[in-house]
Amino acid sequence: MQSLKVSLVIPIRDEAESIEILIESIARQTLQPDEIVLVDGGSTDSTVEIVERLASGNPAIVLVKTDGATPGKGRNLGIEAARNEWIALTDAGIRLDENWLEELVKAADDTDVVYGEVSPLVSNLFEKCAVLSYVPSRKLNQIRTKFIASCLVRKKVWEAVGGFPDLRAAEDLMFMDRADALGFRAAIAPKAVVHWQLRPDIASTFEKFVLYSKHNVWAGRQWDWHYGVAKQYLLLGPFLLLAVIHSWWWLAALPLWLMARTGKRILMHRFEYGLTPLFNPVVFFGVALFVLVIDAATFIGWGQALGSRGK
Repeated sequence: MQSLKVSLVIPIRDEAESIEILIESIARQTLQPDEIVLVDGGSTDSTVEIVERLASGNPAIVLVKTDGATPGKGRNLGIEAARNEWIALTDAGIRLDENWLEELVKAADDTDVVYGEVSPLVSNLFEKCAVLSYVPSRKLNQIRTKFIASCLVRKKVWEAVGGFPDLRAAEDLMFMDRADALGFRAAIAPKAVVHWQLRPDIASTFEKFVLYSKHNVWAGRQWDWHYGVAKQYLLLGPFLLLAVIHSWWWLAALPLWLMARTGKRILMHRFEYGLTPLFNPVVFFGVALFVLVIDAATFIGWGQALGSRGK
C-alpha cells in the first residue's frame, strides 16, 4: 500500500496563526502526500497570502478559494478538486505526527476508510481540565473516537455518501454515520496521531459549544448529545420540588449531582491520568466548571437553533 497516491484535503478559514505550523508538519511527513489541497472558505486575515507564499516553493500545494464556505462545503470542494482516489483529511489548528500519513496508508489494505488518533495538546492546568471535561477518553490499542481530521478515505465513499453536509458542525459525524450505514469497510490506525489545539479560555470554549449545539440541532442529532444533557436536569426536578414543599435541605442534591457528574468525567480518563485528579480540588473544580459551561452552551445553542433555521 505504500505506492498509494494520496491527496491531502484541508478546509481553512482565518488560520493565519496556525497554518504555517500545519504545513510544516506536512513537510516533515515520512510519507509525503502527492498533493495538498487547501480550501480557503473566505479568510479575512492573512491566511491566503501565507498559503500563496508557501505554495510558491512547493508545487504540491493547491489553493482553492471560495467565499463563506463551511467546513463541510470546503471538504467537498477540496475532494472534488483532488486528483487521486485516496483522500487524507485533516483540519487547520492541528499538528501532524511525522508518521501520520504513513500509518494511515499502512492500515488501508482491503478497506475504504481509515481513522487515525487525535491527541489534545496539554501544556497547562486549564487544558488538562478541558481534556477531562469534554475530550473522549484514550483507549489501549484503540482510538479515542472516529475523527474526520485524522482520516484516510476513498473518493468513492465520499461520492456514495453524497459528500459532507453544508454545516459548520456535525457534518463530520453525519458523513461518518452515512459511510457506516452504507457498509463501507473501516479500519483504525492508532499510531496515526494528530495533535489538536483546544480552545484557549472559557469564553471561546462556550462560544464553540454554542455553535456545535446549534448545528447539531439543525442536523437533527439531538439524540446524540442534547437529550442526554436534558435528562440530567430532569433528574433534579423532584429534588427542587421537595425543596419548595418540604425542606430547603433537598437542595443539597445539587452539589452532589454535580460532583457525581464531574467524578464520572474524570474516571473516564483514568487510563491517561490515573485517579489523582479526583483528589485535586483545583482540577475537580475546574472540570465541574467546564461541565456547567458546556451545559449552558448546549441549551443556548439549542434555543438558537429552534428560533431560527438559518445558518
